[in-house]
Amino acid sequence: MAIDKAIWSKITLVDGDITKQNVDAIVNAANHTLLGGGGVDGAIHRAAGPELLAECRTLGGCATGSAKLTKGYRLPAKYVIHAVGPVYNDGHHGEPERLAGCYRTAMDLANQHGCTSIAFAAISCGVYGYPIADAARIALTSVAEKLAAGGSVEEARFVLFGQPVFGQFQAVLDELAGV
Repeated sequence: MAIDKAIWSKITLVDGDITKQNVDAIVNAANHTLLGGGGVDGAIHRAAGPELLAECRTLGGCATGSAKLTKGYRLPAKYVIHAVGPVYNDGHHGEPERLAGCYRTAMDLANQHGCTSIAFAAISCGVYGYPIADAARIALTSVAEKLAAGGSVEEARFVLFGQPVFGQFQAVLDELAGV
């Protein structure tokens, strides 16, 4: 699917802290239990407060490649979308499809709840070991395709922690957007 150049302008990259983003929804790089963990997941649970964990306990976990929505509680964001990315093996065991599924499901949930802005973490790029450039291509393309399809979301922000991740996402975005 060819993506109109104007769609790429709805995607921004930020080197920062996802828990501080003033958007309608943030997307957590969660594990399948949805009960918190390390990295981004732990930071979101700490910032949102114990109510987030209590709500997550009612959800029964989440399948890899999908996502579930909760309230944001003490976060600036109204919602947290918990997306469960794949552990990277070699890229030939369904990892690309599952990673794309995380972003597509998150965008669907955001649109269903009337969100106009959404902030994503770099799903599966930490301890799950997904190669950052490959993950960036999947993430950016999946989100751009959903933006092009229409819905309430008008701004998609990728909040990337640290220059190596930010730099690789920026290079892929520049390539895809034809900059």
